[in-house]
Amino acid sequence: ALVFSFALLPVAMMPLMLHLMQPLNGIHVLMTPHFTSAISAFGIVFMTYACIVAAEIWFVYRKFIVDSVHRLNDKQDRSGLESLLLPIYKVISLGAMDISKGALDSDHKAVKFLAALGIPVACFLHGYAGFIFGSVKANALWMTPLMPVIFICSAVVSGIALCIVSYYIFMEMRKWAAKRGKNWLLPDALAQGGTAIPVEQLRSIQEHEVKMTSKYLLIFMTAAITLEILDMIFRGYTAVKSWDALRMVIYEHDFMKIFVYQYGLGNFLPFLMLLLPGLTTRRAVVASVLVLFGVFMMRWNVVIGGQAFSLTFAGFMEYHLPIIPHDIETFKEGLGGMLSVIVTPFIIFYFLNMIFPAFMSDDEAH
Repeated sequence: ALVFSFALLPVAMMPLMLHLMQPLNGIHVLMTPHFTSAISAFGIVFMTYACIVAAEIWFVYRKFIVDSVHRLNDKQDRSGLESLLLPIYKVISLGAMDISKGALDSDHKAVKFLAALGIPVACFLHGYAGFIFGSVKANALWMTPLMPVIFICSAVVSGIALCIVSYYIFMEMRKWAAKRGKNWLLPDALAQGGTAIPVEQLRSIQEHEVKMTSKYLLIFMTAAITLEILDMIFRGYTAVKSWDALRMVIYEHDFMKIFVYQYGLGNFLPFLMLLLPGLTTRRAVVASVLVLFGVFMMRWNVVIGGQAFSLTFAGFMEYHLPIIPHDIETFKEGLGGMLSVIVTPFIIFYFLNMIFPAFMSDDEAH
């Protein structure tokens, strides 16, 4: 999960940059962050979290990095990939070659400190988008103090569900590739010269990890569903000036998207699937896919649905997703851009897995 989250970080700004007319200007948010702009302040939070994750990965894999430097140095007949990895390991080792018991104990303490520090920073990072939406007074659907908390809970839920689905897919691919000798699907084996996990252990490890993580998914789903329903009840009870327009949007115009797709298929159905006894790996994976669909619909209803009407309720606008692009703009704003955002973190993870094997045991890493 740690390596995969690091692979997801570069993709965090991709949707916004695809939407910009001048996407190359997006780097200014990270390179020149300041507090006078809500968007530019995001650069401070994002870079802080990125540094925490990078430092945590370094401390977790430091022993492995040092061992890899010694192993590749002593190896006479290195392959081309191993010859490329050796200088990379030497650079990222930062000269810290001490792997004594005292040094490793210090690494463990640093990992615990960074993990504890990373939790509030991650919550602030994921709630920041909700803060920006919730502070827009001109849009009745977005203007709620619960928006940052809802975004935090949905981010936790989608993150856990994505880890379950990705882990299941990766482990199935590893089992298939290990049995048939397809090392190009095993980047860690390709780089290290052997499989990180024996084939006979893959299935048992997969079932244990998926079922254990599903319990956490169920807990955070409860919090996310409760907050979203509470927000809707609060809006209806207070019945502010814009409630007439919101009621038309929620109960008429977007009824199918909100109550059938988001709450029905994306929340309550996977909640019941995870709650029923005798949970299997495949049922947990199917439920996680539905959870991801529900979070996607939640973001769709907030971002797209919030722009489909005006505060004066002058009517609705319809958004049609460009499927077949006819220029670069329809590619970025359509299905092509969406698939690019989905595929990019997996490509990054493939190459990161060569340097930091994500499927090795804790004993091997430390």
